Amino acid sequence: MIMAAWVYMLRCFDGSYYTGCTTNFDQRIYEHQAGVYPGYTSSRRPVELVWLEEFADVNQAIDVERKLKGWSRKKKEALMRGDFVLIHELAQSKEMVGRRKKRTSR
Repeated sequence: MIMAAWVYMLRCFDGSYYTGCTTNFDQRIYEHQAGVYPGYTSSRRPVELVWLEEFADVNQAIDVERKLKGWSRKKKEALMRGDFVLIHELAQSKEMVGRRKKRTSR
């Protein structure tokens, strides 16, 4: 059975970001706000939802959550703004950026 799921990012009271995945979005946000489970957000409340995306398949959502957890703060903030050009630029390796600069400076 395929189950829908959501990947979300929260801005914590201390300004940090938390990325999570759930199949019951309303319940999970309540749990974060209430500090139901000890963990990252429970000591950084209140939290604010800053990004949310729904996926038809929970496995796809889990894959996206894991990928986003490895992103830099700048890249996460670009995603929140929908700045896909900047996301692409930030994803480029330093070597590729250096090669591109050499080509354009000729």
